[in-house]
Amino acid sequence: MSLLRADQDLTRDSYYVATAPRGPGLSVLQEDLDADVAIVGGGLAGLSAAIELADRGFSVVLLEAREIGSGASGRNGGQAIHGLACDQGEIEAQLGLEASRRVWAMSIEALDLIRARCARFAIDCDWQDGWLGLAVNARRAAELRAWQERMDRVYGYPTEWIAPADIGRWIASPRFHSGLHDARSGHLHPLKYSLGLARAAQSLGVKLFEQSAVTALEPAVAPGTSSVVRTAAGSVRARQVLLAGNVYLQAFAPALAPQLHARIMPVGTYIVCSERLEPGLAASLIPSRAAVCDTNFVLDYFRPTADDRLLYGGRVSYSTVTPMNLAASMQRRMASTFPQLHDTKVEYAWGGFVDISMNRAPDFGRLPSRSGEASNVYYLQGFSGHGLALTGLAGKLVAEAMAGDASRFDTFARLKHRAFPGGRLLRTPALVLGMAYYRLRDVL
Repeated sequence: MSLLRADQDLTRDSYYVATAPRGPGLSVLQEDLDADVAIVGGGLAGLSAAIELADRGFSVVLLEAREIGSGASGRNGGQAIHGLACDQGEIEAQLGLEASRRVWAMSIEALDLIRARCARFAIDCDWQDGWLGLAVNARRAAELRAWQERMDRVYGYPTEWIAPADIGRWIASPRFHSGLHDARSGHLHPLKYSLGLARAAQSLGVKLFEQSAVTALEPAVAPGTSSVVRTAAGSVRARQVLLAGNVYLQAFAPALAPQLHARIMPVGTYIVCSERLEPGLAASLIPSRAAVCDTNFVLDYFRPTADDRLLYGGRVSYSTVTPMNLAASMQRRMASTFPQLHDTKVEYAWGGFVDISMNRAPDFGRLPSRSGEASNVYYLQGFSGHGLALTGLAGKLVAEAMAGDASRFDTFARLKHRAFPGGRLLRTPALVLGMAYYRLRDVL
């Protein structure tokens, strides 16, 4: 439970929590219910699936162990970006070019889905168009330029190249050599968005329960029969089940789907948010108000907020140990990118865990049944820190599959995943060692 304690201690200091009041909590499940679908996990993936299923006429019960959006869904960097956490080359190598093109197109559909849901359900989540991918040196710039040209030529996805002579018009920082601008991607307030999706799901008849950790899953005994999901005080009998707890399934319900645990690892991510900036200074930092990522493997990412602050992320922990002096160290990182913020105070510092897969590709599928065939229990995990948009798409795909058309879901389910090396005791030290190598590459 140390992972949970660290996560809860950090999340309460979030800028998002301070600026998106929750109101009264939802009920705890204290009865036995029947539903077409039971969803475990009240983050973006689970909420998205609930909305899509309700639209298709399914009765849905969603169970959240803590509060809606309390995991990565409600405290991430807020950047909704094209593609996946892994490079498209990984998808091409496994599925071939045509399937890889379909996967890419679905990742763009995921961006459109955010805009559509905000419009349909009147979700005010501070959406802002635009994303900048910036290279810190000429070598990284050449790699980024090659990627940009190939995505335009092979995938039909154009972006605007920013040459070294023009970089100052896009960002007031000495760190960056050149980059690209993607107008289709953007950023938002993730907790406002999560809570908005929860209200949308409720309006469609979905039953949502908080503080209702799942203690057991009794799988269907035969095709066509129901599974039972149990909590401490109630249960849901459902024809189909979705596990959408990601890394928190391991923390809250380690016996629920142990076969999934070895394929993902918890990684700590950390963010700070500055005090309010003078409007002229805020406008000068990133004139387009786009979100920004550098192109390092262990990257920095940042964006302006709607109330003229700078939100800055960059530290990660592969050991699940929270870095010491988080606010001070992150303020130094922020000031190294924007020297003009040297004396700017950090008002909020928070973090928590995301799940990463070995190849950084998403891991979607169905648990095997007792006979070895695919069961009626679906799972979504492995978003690898790139899930703000993709979780929404994942919920849509799993709803399509549950409604009888699994073609798009199965495109992702065909991706192969390996367990992290080292077993239960050594896989974390092995990951820490491997990431040290990539950090070294970033500075060479």
